[in-house]
Amino acid sequence: MKQITVPTLAFVAKMLSGATVRWVDCEPDTCQRVYFANHTSHLDALVLWASLPKRIRTLTRPVAAADYWIKGPVRRYMASVFNALLIDRKKIKVHNSPVDMMIREIGNQYSLIVFPEGGRNLSGEMQTFKSGLYHLARKRPDLELVPVHIDNLNRVMPKGEFLPVPLLSCISIGAPIFLESHENKVQFLTRAREAVLKMRPPGEEQLIAQHELQAEEQA
Repeated sequence: MKQITVPTLAFVAKMLSGATVRWVDCEPDTCQRVYFANHTSHLDALVLWASLPKRIRTLTRPVAAADYWIKGPVRRYMASVFNALLIDRKKIKVHNSPVDMMIREIGNQYSLIVFPEGGRNLSGEMQTFKSGLYHLARKRPDLELVPVHIDNLNRVMPKGEFLPVPLLSCISIGAPIFLESHENKVQFLTRAREAVLKMRPPGEEQLIAQHELQAEEQA
């Protein structure tokens, strides 16, 4: 049943999001990676996973919030189909940190999809990254850390809506980065955040600047 549902779910996710994928200075590869992206929609994990080539998708596990994906049989089943690694944010302990759980789960085979902001960003401006990505990079320096920018998915699944609205979106995947020996946590997380921002599709920066200017004029 799951073997039938996986390609179906991937197809539906890509169709509803209208996602186009840009690989910029990065090639699809089955090597172990951590795809880290901005987060504006509950659909982010599903659509990014679905946008990867099949041979990579089968080896990639999205990290997602358990409190959202365990609600109801449909969400639980979908999470099992795309092999999500669910994190219960209420049960995070020093001896059972999400980073340690991720490292155990991926072993020497799987890649991850993570959202370093720590939650959905509804303000439009990407938030400061949480420390998890830094600790992943420190504990598993062999992992390629791949920046991803997801554009327009917050409009595909607006806040408060149960069903997605078909719309075009863009996923931009950039060159891998690694933790440098001279970097501290703040320096690395700042560089990682900037790497995601650099992946915004052409023209978006101008649109954002125009939006901010209009907001200032109306204030």
